[in-house]
Amino acid sequence: KPGKCPRLPEPEFADVTADTYPPETKLYYRCDPGYDREASAYAGIQCKIEQQGAVWIYKTFKCLDKKNLSSVAPMTKLELTQKPELEPMSTAPQKQEDLSESKQKGFCSPPKTIPHASIKLPQQHYVGQVLHFKCQTGYDKRPPTFGSRTCQEVNGETFWTPLDMRCTNDS
Repeated sequence: KPGKCPRLPEPEFADVTADTYPPETKLYYRCDPGYDREASAYAGIQCKIEQQGAVWIYKTFKCLDKKNLSSVAPMTKLELTQKPELEPMSTAPQKQEDLSESKQKGFCSPPKTIPHASIKLPQQHYVGQVLHFKCQTGYDKRPPTFGSRTCQEVNGETFWTPLDMRCTNDS
């Protein structure tokens, strides 16, 4: 099991994404405004090492249009103890996970897209995680406007590499 990283401070005026996720990472889907998750659907997924390599373990999850929901089944809200910022997912077709590449790297590729849903980046990260930062529109006055941080472990100490970027809307 990979080591846990220290909590990463919230970046100001920047969006955060990731291309791969280490084993044990947990992510959660959240339905877009105007949609609710299907009754009893679990929003969580987890990256696990299986025989074929690093893969996401999914449960059935669907987002249904609120206007077309049946009122027969009561909806229950899933309360999460941590509520990180949402990261919009691309609506572009997701390429199939290359299992040999995942097995070689030992990391999961980005999770599959779910119609009318976005995914939240986790609060807890593990050694080997690389996060990409990009200044939000209107907050890129001072280059560099993008960068990345990696969670590393050296001599038993776990830390994030420095981020050499600053997002500001100063005039």
